[in-house]
Amino acid sequence: MIAARFAAGPGRLDLEQARLALLNWLFARKEDGRFLLRLDDIGRAPARRQVAARTVEEELAWLGLGWDLLACQSDRLALYAGAGEKLKAAGRLYPCFETPSELDAMRRRAEAEGKKSIYDRAALALPPDEMRRHLAAGEAPHWRFRLEPGPIAWDDLLRGRVEIDADTLEDPIVITADGTPLDPFTAAVDDIELDIGHVIDSERRLAATAVEHQICAALGCPAPRFAHVAALAGRGVTLGALRDGGIEPMAVSSLLAKLGTAEPVEPRLRLEDLVADFDLGRLERAPALFDAAALDALNARLLQLMPFNAVAHRLPDGAGLAFWEAVRPELGRFADIESWWRVCQAPIAPRIAAEDAEFVARAAELLPAEPLDGDSFARWIARLEALTGRRGEAALRPLRLALTGSEHGPELRNLLPLIGRARALKRLQGKSA
Repeated sequence: MIAARFAAGPGRLDLEQARLALLNWLFARKEDGRFLLRLDDIGRAPARRQVAARTVEEELAWLGLGWDLLACQSDRLALYAGAGEKLKAAGRLYPCFETPSELDAMRRRAEAEGKKSIYDRAALALPPDEMRRHLAAGEAPHWRFRLEPGPIAWDDLLRGRVEIDADTLEDPIVITADGTPLDPFTAAVDDIELDIGHVIDSERRLAATAVEHQICAALGCPAPRFAHVAALAGRGVTLGALRDGGIEPMAVSSLLAKLGTAEPVEPRLRLEDLVADFDLGRLERAPALFDAAALDALNARLLQLMPFNAVAHRLPDGAGLAFWEAVRPELGRFADIESWWRVCQAPIAPRIAAEDAEFVARAAELLPAEPLDGDSFARWIARLEALTGRRGEAALRPLRLALTGSEHGPELRNLLPLIGRARALKRLQGKSA
């Protein structure tokens, strides 16, 4: 069975992370496979780990992305320690005693000489007596993974054959002096132990993927099959900010599922619809661009499609099908519904311009009796136009301002029955009601 995973770091998810989570989830579900969530939470105090984990879980749950297994790296330290010992025994990890300031000085020297800033493997040439001196002084080393020279190659599910020369990469620190294991060592160990077969990741991590391939090989296991998607411009936008800003989760998912493809972005009401549409091969290598205005427009289109039974639990008490169908064409955010519910049910101050006063007074006189419906409005406006000579917008605008206090909004033919005759009459008479 196919197993795909998403690795979440601490803090709120940005849009690029949310996109990767969604793509891995869609891929797993399309293949009837498993989706695993891994929390990269090492190096944080327990209380902070819990907060960070809860944030990630809540944001993915908001998108509707459930997982078949949750793995926290902070629970897997013994596993990493065992893998580290295996690599040490194989001669693939070597101890280094340089301080951060010494490493920084090395980088500055390389840059001054116009060289690429890559660790020079000085620790491999450390004499045994100097090694003993460091240890006797109580200095704990950090451990680097020794990359084997030559090309690191794999068949990427999106990019085809990828080759990265190991000589262009730095031997990564995989265990710090205090014993903390680091990515991509932890990723490789997790992918092996959790039997992860597929990973959709960002092109930003191509070098990390190359290192993971060598770590997996050194541990005697194959690496997952990777697909590296184009980076997403707009990483500073967080999923939580969109949620707090009133964007619907399916608007976000509908957009992220199609970013980086040539396919049109259409609002989808269910994740299952996105699963049916998903095709990894349609993702292109060009950078994916996030457009906030496009998301706003998509959100409005989604709201217009949402059936009453999908939103009934979110509507104000007393609001029914007629209200939802009247106002949903005007919504940009679901929260906008509150203002229209107040228009229908709470006192508002009518707006009547001096030049419209006589017309609005005449409209009050001709206001139909209860029960009001769409046909009532049509008959009312027809009589007003015939008796006053005002037509079209010249007739509708003053009525809208008087009845709703707003220049724009849902069709009056649908709002009038919801406002009710008594409240409408008072507003037409210039009274707050």
